[in-house]
Amino acid sequence: MIVAGEDKRRRHRESGWWGDKTFADLFAANAEAHPQRLALVDAPNRGDFAFGEPQRLSYAELEAEVDRIAGALIVAGIGKDDALLVQLPNISEFVALYFAAAKIGAIVSPAAVQYRSHELKGMISVVEPKAFVCATQVKGCDHVGVAAPLLDGIRLMTFGPNPPAGALDLSTAAGDEVALAAHVAANPVDADDIFTICWTSGTTGVPKGVPRSHNHWIAVAGAGYEAMKVGPGDVLLNPFPLINMASIGGITMCWLTSAGTMVLHHPFDPGIYLRQIATERPSLTIAPPAVLNMLLQNEALLAAGDLSSLRVIASGSAPLAPAMVRGFQEKLGIIIVNVFGSNEGMSFITGEGDMPDPDKRASLFPRRGTYQRPYGEGRAPNIESRLVPPGGGDPIEADGVSGELQIRGPTLFEGYHNAPERTAEAFTDDGWFRTGDLFEIAEGGDFYRFVGRCKDLIIRGGVNISPEEIDQLLGGHPLLAEACTFSLPDPTMGERIGLAYVPRGADDVGIGEVTDYLRGHDLAVFKLPERLFRFDALPRNVTNKVMRSEVRDMALATLEKEA
Repeated sequence: MIVAGEDKRRRHRESGWWGDKTFADLFAANAEAHPQRLALVDAPNRGDFAFGEPQRLSYAELEAEVDRIAGALIVAGIGKDDALLVQLPNISEFVALYFAAAKIGAIVSPAAVQYRSHELKGMISVVEPKAFVCATQVKGCDHVGVAAPLLDGIRLMTFGPNPPAGALDLSTAAGDEVALAAHVAANPVDADDIFTICWTSGTTGVPKGVPRSHNHWIAVAGAGYEAMKVGPGDVLLNPFPLINMASIGGITMCWLTSAGTMVLHHPFDPGIYLRQIATERPSLTIAPPAVLNMLLQNEALLAAGDLSSLRVIASGSAPLAPAMVRGFQEKLGIIIVNVFGSNEGMSFITGEGDMPDPDKRASLFPRRGTYQRPYGEGRAPNIESRLVPPGGGDPIEADGVSGELQIRGPTLFEGYHNAPERTAEAFTDDGWFRTGDLFEIAEGGDFYRFVGRCKDLIIRGGVNISPEEIDQLLGGHPLLAEACTFSLPDPTMGERIGLAYVPRGADDVGIGEVTDYLRGHDLAVFKLPERLFRFDALPRNVTNKVMRSEVRDMALATLEKEA
């Protein structure tokens, strides 16, 4: 397992970004200070997608559940640095399990509920878990049945009714207070210890595990806390699965920092989501761009809901449409915060204070953002960054020149778990992480603008074109529910521009209706799509990102049939 070297630990601690608090410490402090405050709320439809009645737990009640589970894990032989591969939906037990593991020094490696044997087999080979934890009931899934054949020598643990023979039923298992206290005393957890091993979103080949310590997560929190203007005791609605940067580093860390109330939601259902906003009265939430575009354009759905409690919605994972960001601010008084992050430790966040103009906030990120350090006085950047030409060369300093973003600093992981070759490929010789993302400097050097993924660039007649730039503009098209731009092979130009779209109504959308709209936004002519493909829905991965390569493959298959 890769952990920070002594030199990095020293520098990060001296900088004020790393310290001695663990997730368990942060939670215990909140429980002691606010035992009766509402800590955690299940989704109202929990029984439909999983099992059991929705829970509403105070900090004292959640702390008791954390201790029970932690004691049960100790009795079952789970100890410090043992890995738990966990496949659970967003239910209160998942949150309790995280903090139980933090208390005993175990490692949580969370897997998406949609994953099946192909992905799980790869994860097991990488992380070598001591136990696999899942629910006995999840709508549309058989996690026990899928995982059981893969668990050679790995203990099966479950939450939910009718646990299989031989499994440890964590819903009912009694903890051992004496054994837990003895373990904690004998096995102190360091904030530099690895706490999670999350996974990159790609699912082809062997997945990449991303180890992160307590300090890695805490260093990420400051930017989101400030950009979203989180206040003490805030209510936060979390619809993203508890498996990645947005959910753990975003909502969960803000919840811990504010000693607030976290409201869970899963799987995404617009009706349930709006009902939770109306009844639980959150101050902030997160949502993918496609959902926000849909909500803003569905006046009937918005009229039936009550969003008046919301101050902020954070969004990311894909370019934001300026029309959407402006629409939420002007029509509903809700600030959209632009987020760009990754499990490896990338974390750029643009709030209203960083960029008041909603149109610009949709595409810009602070280049030199400073935040309050958790273990030091004053403010400082929590990430260092530079742009380097994709083919190599000196760092870029001029506005408007695309380059690969490279980062380093206290938020950044140290390397992929049990994958030295992939780690070596991901880092430069001088220690910078290659994100694979193309950015350009903007606004006189104060901001970055996302251009696209290095591998997704369309090269038409020798000119580089960012598909994300076109997607972003089309996010405001009144006839399109979704749009995805990609390259098509061309014998003359090398590549041309294809566009897959989902119409907002029943009728097809013509190429002229798309290109006229883009011309109206003053897009260069050579960037206009040249072939349209109508889809019923765009394929997305488990983090709700459109799978551009799969869209392209589907379009090429259509062309082959036409040939």
